[in-house]
Amino acid sequence: MAQKKSSHRSAEEKAAAAAKREARRARTERARAEAEERRKKAKRKEQLTRFGLIAGVLVLVVGGYFLVTNLGSDKPDTPPEGATDTYGLLVGEADAPKEIVIYEDFLCPFCGQLEQTVGDQLDAAVEAGEANVEYRPLPFLARRFDYSMEAANAFAVVLDESGPDVAKAFHDLLFDNQPSESGPFPDDDQLVEWAVEAGAEEDAVRPGIEDLAFEGWVDAAGEAATDADVRATPTVLVDGEQVEGETLAEIAEAMVGTTG
Repeated sequence: MAQKKSSHRSAEEKAAAAAKREARRARTERARAEAEERRKKAKRKEQLTRFGLIAGVLVLVVGGYFLVTNLGSDKPDTPPEGATDTYGLLVGEADAPKEIVIYEDFLCPFCGQLEQTVGDQLDAAVEAGEANVEYRPLPFLARRFDYSMEAANAFAVVLDESGPDVAKAFHDLLFDNQPSESGPFPDDDQLVEWAVEAGAEEDAVRPGIEDLAFEGWVDAAGEAATDADVRATPTVLVDGEQVEGETLAEIAEAMVGTTG
């Protein structure tokens, strides 16, 4: 009888031990599943964050450079002599059949590429009387790079002191010699040298270039662009309508494709 009782207790103990093992195994599986779920959530969060960063970069690459001005210059926004009321330089006849506006930053590489793509054709269209072009330099990258403001100011100084023809030649030289965003950046002496190469007198332009004489006007140009819903450079208007091309080639085609 005692032996049967002992055997019975042994069976009960074995069952209890088995139940404990099963309970431990279940807890382990739940813990493992919870840990895996936490890992997946963390990975999804990381991927979403990374996707957001990548998407931001892609938008930046496709759309050019977003406006980062509103620097709040304390200088007056007095326009340079020869500037349009819309903060630009108009090249060509005012009544030309085709009107082109280019919002640009002298440091924006996409603006430089667009200039290299269509610059000669635009000049030819202007010369033939088929189009006019208004160049509106902006300080889009001024929060990150001083050169963005310095180049736009130098352009305004040259326009004011030397007139539209010299300013256009200076404009072209700035893009022909556009620096990389990683630098080194042209200093005031280099800007003065290019201005003189374009046809300006050094004594006339050096003070304004060194003192950022038209910083207030350049800032105002950036604010006007914001008010006009311009969010990136280059932004191109043809006959008052913004060009929506996804590539520089498409934008270029809209600019010069029907000018002969």
